[in-house]
Amino acid sequence: MQTLKHYSIFALLLFFFNCNVSPKPIDYGNDGCHFCKMTIVDKVHAAEIVTQKGKVYKFDATECMIHFMDEFDTSEIALYLSNDYAKPKTLTDATKATFLISKNIPSPMGAFLSAFEDKSKAQQTQTEKGGELYTWNELLVHFKD
Repeated sequence: MQTLKHYSIFALLLFFFNCNVSPKPIDYGNDGCHFCKMTIVDKVHAAEIVTQKGKVYKFDATECMIHFMDEFDTSEIALYLSNDYAKPKTLTDATKATFLISKNIPSPMGAFLSAFEDKSKAQQTQTEKGGELYTWNELLVHFKD
């Protein structure tokens, strides 16, 4: 009976740690983009998806994450994350971010797409660099066209 108790506790712990739904740090210069296979080096344009089971997919650009969604069951996705352009290496909730497409801010895959956690920072950068602002849903429509 004692052995069964130990196996049950071990199984519960294993289940808990395997289903941890949280962002994972991107190892810049070593991690590869799950969509285009390029090495992730840009610390202001990377992105990440975390599934409901805790599996993490990393991307070198938000546009790669969006294109990946075309071939993936999005009902399994728990977190959509993009690097905050104003805070390099910091992932922010992409569904709540403000996005700027500006020809004056190159991004790894050529979409000129940058994410901002703070809308006022996006507007300030738009004033300096030009371009158009998008919400997450507007951005998804933009890339479908």
